[in-house]
Amino acid sequence: MAYDLDRIIDRKGSGSSKWELYRGGSHAGPIIPINSNLQSDGPIPMWVADMDFSSPQPVIDALSERAHHGIFGYTSASDSYYASVTDWFFKRHGWKISKDWISTTPGVVPALHFAIKTWCQPGDKVLIQKPVYYPFFRSITNGGCEIVSSNLIEEHGSYQMDFEDLEQKASDPLVNLAILCSPHNPVGRVWTADELRQYGEICNRHGVMVIADEIHADLMMPDNVFQPYAALGDAFANNTMVCTAPSKTFNLAGMHLSNMVIPNSELKQAFDAYMQETGVAGGLNPFALVAIEAAYRGGEDWLAQVLEYIHANYLFLKQYLANHLPQLHLTELQGTYLAWIDFRELGLDQAALEKLTQLDAKVLFDEGHVFGREGFGFERINIACPRSVLALALDRLKIQIDLL
Repeated sequence: MAYDLDRIIDRKGSGSSKWELYRGGSHAGPIIPINSNLQSDGPIPMWVADMDFSSPQPVIDALSERAHHGIFGYTSASDSYYASVTDWFFKRHGWKISKDWISTTPGVVPALHFAIKTWCQPGDKVLIQKPVYYPFFRSITNGGCEIVSSNLIEEHGSYQMDFEDLEQKASDPLVNLAILCSPHNPVGRVWTADELRQYGEICNRHGVMVIADEIHADLMMPDNVFQPYAALGDAFANNTMVCTAPSKTFNLAGMHLSNMVIPNSELKQAFDAYMQETGVAGGLNPFALVAIEAAYRGGEDWLAQVLEYIHANYLFLKQYLANHLPQLHLTELQGTYLAWIDFRELGLDQAALEKLTQLDAKVLFDEGHVFGREGFGFERINIACPRSVLALALDRLKIQIDLL
């Protein structure tokens, strides 16, 4: 079926974190959802990483059928559920997963906290690559560990790994865990197989376990191919936990169910034991199980349409900046629906930049500095929205920049 991705869905009253909760930062006041005629002058939130598109119709239908069943008792994942997950990754990415490798968690971010507690001791160091998804930071520090960053190198509007620095950082005997963001959030890089292999060989050589956050794996822009880290070979698979979830792929973040893939049985036993210790392991949300299985089995056509639309949004954004805001520089987007924009040519400090975007333009981005000081002067923008909303946000931004 054809999906109307231009349709503006009123999220008022739905408890949406993006559209109803206080933003923080320099913004003050309620967020008033944009209505269908784009007349609202309230802030436009483009920071929370969920889509403003309805989920696939097979998901909606399956949830409705499950609701009509009427009994919502303690529920466990079925063989059919696990098969939907493993079938998806084999069909989509050529990655053959065993059901026995999967541990369910209430999200990737909680799983990162569990991983730190499972495999690290207070005082250990955990390696990341800034600028990077900022919940990584708290998962490390909450575990009593120290953040060590091998910063990415920015080159001509794209980012590269610094393998020489990575080797040096990984050689520290206190570094025993690394978190790999693949595809990378916020800079939008899709790492090649060669890059991932070089990364993994460094970590393996120094006894550093890899947590591969692959939550954006299905969100590829044209001419980009995702390489699952664990599919590089046994040496990589046996030293990793791969974080997967349909939450970004099918706009199911609120379901709070993710699948951790841990091929090494000893590592999986340790992770599951910690989950039992914390009381997290046990029954699962019956609606989440139904939604995920329906998405993996019937959502591929929806995803194809969404990816085409997001890529068109990216091209629209790129052309708009070139024509109207040449002071802003867009990083090449290879994967995810999160664009990374360089505002540094405006010459504004952080407070002035936040005032410009949040208070004056009333567009709520994720400020680059929250991804690490390497992100100062950048903004992350969620382009998984109707194009009319994206255009309105850019027009608001242009008006305020023209006044500088």
